[in-house]
Amino acid sequence: MPANTIPEKFTGWAAMAKDKDLVQWSYTPKPFEEGDIDIRITHCGICGTDVHTLECGWDNTTYPIVAGHEIVGEIVRVGKNVKGLKVGQRVGVGCQSDSCGKCPECKSNKENYCREASVMTYNGVFSDGARSQGGYADYIRVPFHFAIPVPDAIDSASAAPLFCAGVTTYMPLKEAGVKKGMSVGVVGVGGLGHLGIQWAKAMGADHVTAISIDEAAKPDASELGADRYLLVNDPEQIKKANRSIDVLLVTVVSRSTNFADLVSLMNTGGKILLVGLPNGTYDGFPPWAMCERNISIITSLIGSPSNIQEMLKLAAKKKVRVWVEKRPMSDVNAALEDMRAAKAHFRYVLEN
Repeated sequence: MPANTIPEKFTGWAAMAKDKDLVQWSYTPKPFEEGDIDIRITHCGICGTDVHTLECGWDNTTYPIVAGHEIVGEIVRVGKNVKGLKVGQRVGVGCQSDSCGKCPECKSNKENYCREASVMTYNGVFSDGARSQGGYADYIRVPFHFAIPVPDAIDSASAAPLFCAGVTTYMPLKEAGVKKGMSVGVVGVGGLGHLGIQWAKAMGADHVTAISIDEAAKPDASELGADRYLLVNDPEQIKKANRSIDVLLVTVVSRSTNFADLVSLMNTGGKILLVGLPNGTYDGFPPWAMCERNISIITSLIGSPSNIQEMLKLAAKKKVRVWVEKRPMSDVNAALEDMRAAKAHFRYVLEN
């Protein structure tokens, strides 16, 4: 698409203030630079982080804001300095859309931990002062390094959530060294957890335990490949499962979460991976129990462009699939309400 046919202003669904429905809003994107690409958005997943940010749950939201960082679309414009991408190519953009490129983290392919100038795909600020806006929109403009080609084996609706939910669950399991011979537990069988179960299997784990608060998700867990299902609030089940898990991926934390029970599931030298971020802090860790079993905690933040590329390759190879329900982009307010009401099974994806 010639540059002169791309609108000067993009149009998205924006929150103009806290606790307000999203409305259509036209805005000027960052100035186009020769290392940028423009993407016509076809799909955008709804993430829990979107809800937190729209509601100012982490107290750092600047309004108006267009959320959405699980983006898939078609490249319609490329700058002269763009390498490896071309007009017409299908790509995705995740939580991050720029970094300094110079700090030790960026130079070691850990741009997601950039210490100088990391820019989130929405609610961020580029080096020229322009604000970043996300994927509940018709177009997005980003530096090409943060746009990742989507493998042909993955359809666009399924690919979109992989750019956040996918890499958020993939990375800690990779860093924990999940492999054949290991036992993995996944707390929560939802938007993150249903992917965690599949990643553990794809990485070769011998035994995967799905852990939830009720029986409702048991059939889904079994279909996803879980070998065992535990009720976290059933003392007898927790007791029988003592010292049976090497790596525990915690994707959701509720007020009733008892970390002492979760620690009791861990083998000596086990690793607890925290990826579910609450509005507030984690508490309730039992230090003595953790010391007695040499338990370590691993945290991670999304993934770098190279991490996303390798994750997509594994998803295509092992047929990891996101369970999605597609909704029209114009239905975004209703979809967000359903997300808040925990009706998603397991991810909503908006379509243009």
